[in-house]
Amino acid sequence: MQKPILIEGPLGCGKTELAKAVTFVLDTKLERLQCYPGIDEEKAIGRFDTALQKLFLDTQSGELRTEWESIRTRLHTLDFFVQGPLMRSLRHEHKQCVLLIDEVDKVDEEFESMLLEVLSDWQMSIPKLGTVPHKSIPYVILTSNEVRRIGDPLRRRCVYFRAEFPSVELEAEIMRMRSRAARPELQRVIAGLSDTLRAYQMEKPPSIAEMIEFE
Repeated sequence: MQKPILIEGPLGCGKTELAKAVTFVLDTKLERLQCYPGIDEEKAIGRFDTALQKLFLDTQSGELRTEWESIRTRLHTLDFFVQGPLMRSLRHEHKQCVLLIDEVDKVDEEFESMLLEVLSDWQMSIPKLGTVPHKSIPYVILTSNEVRRIGDPLRRRCVYFRAEFPSVELEAEIMRMRSRAARPELQRVIAGLSDTLRAYQMEKPPSIAEMIEFE
């Protein structure tokens, strides 16, 4: 379908791990955009390397013509652009990668709007660089801990999936797969303990990873 997957659920239920598992199964590369309050387009898409541009001018000044418009165009190409995770995921040449946009609920509406072009048209419009098309369409997974509700325009572009903490049986199986040190009986006891703890109104229920470490 070439549509992103939006996974919402409580912190620590395995949303990020799903993206890593998909990357492993597909034997490809994971590009991760970790979201946080105040993140800007430069962190997500990339920026021009002014130091490299200056070095180019200093070393090539003798060979450059004095047509300033031509020089300006040459400096504002991908050769002088430090690519962020969004750009790298679209410019992946040999194989589709997995793009993980983690904790997207932490960004503001303006940043969400920027994501719409990337996730709809698979391209990016960048000042001075122009429209950069994709070379491949990544497998996109967005995760949300529901700090705030994701806007409808972004939701409509995604396939929605709701994640919850696993059952006692499934968590015991996860522990068996991740750690062979403990006995199966103990793994089930620990899985039952985590299920009991999550039933309480805790500020942060124990994650699957924390219970594996506890084991």
